[in-house]
Amino acid sequence: MPGAKGASGSSLFCVKMAISSMANLDSPKKFNTKPYVRKIEKPWGWEIHFVPDDRPYMGKIIHINAGARLSLQKHDQKTESWYLMSGRAKLIWDDADGNLVETDLEPGKGYSCEVGQRHRLAGVTDCDIIEVSTPEIGTTYRLEDDYNRPDETPEEREKRNKSIF
Repeated sequence: MPGAKGASGSSLFCVKMAISSMANLDSPKKFNTKPYVRKIEKPWGWEIHFVPDDRPYMGKIIHINAGARLSLQKHDQKTESWYLMSGRAKLIWDDADGNLVETDLEPGKGYSCEVGQRHRLAGVTDCDIIEVSTPEIGTTYRLEDDYNRPDETPEEREKRNKSIF
C-alpha cells in the first residue's frame, strides 16, 4: 500500500528525530556559571542588576534614598513586581479606575503592575526593594520626573549600557 509506506517512512523519521533529541540531552551543554552584577547610579539612589541583559527576565535591587522618588512612569512592553526588603516605601499607581492612589509597601507582600499602568516608587526612609520584571524592553514613558530625564527608549538604554562597560 502506497499510503502505508509513506506513513512508516514518516514514523521512521519521527523516531530518528526523537533519538537525535535524546542524544542531545547527553551531550554536554556549556552552562554559564559566572556570577553577574551591575550597579547603576540613579539620581534617587541606585540599582543593582543581578540578571544578565540577555535573559528573558530581569532582577534588580532598587535602593531609594529617604524622600526621593522614581519617575511617574508607564511602560509599553514591560511588567514589574516589587518586594520591600528594608525601610519604608510607597507605591503610587493607577487603581482599577485609572486614579492614582498611594499604597504603603508592606514587608512580606508582593506588588505587581501591568503594561500601561502608571506607577512610581518613593522612599519614605532609605529603603531597598527587589524588582523582578520582563526584560528591559520597550519604552519607559516618564510622565513626571524630579530630575527632568527624558523617556527611556531602547536606543537610550543601549547607550547607557555601553557607557557602563
